[in-house]
Amino acid sequence: MLGRVAEDVFKALADPTRRTILDELTERDGQTLFEICGRLTTKHGLTSSRQAISQHLAVLEAAGLVRTRREGRYKFHDLDTEPLERIADRWLKRNARQR
Repeated sequence: MLGRVAEDVFKALADPTRRTILDELTERDGQTLFEICGRLTTKHGLTSSRQAISQHLAVLEAAGLVRTRREGRYKFHDLDTEPLERIADRWLKRNARQR
């Protein structure tokens, strides 16, 4: 099971725009697509369309790195580090046992 999860996470992290989106969610969780696009433009000079950012968010969500929640007509995006923790634990625990 971890193999497929790890593959999806590494694929999601391979793109610099997706890593920047995760950086922004680390700094401020619970953003809408509009907020994320605004921060990417003003802070990072990224001028991707809302559709492109939405597609990046879908990849991050499929990898389990972003969770979404709806409140009324708004959709909020939250960072989920659990998949990263499982991957790190895979090697960190093995390394700790070998010491």
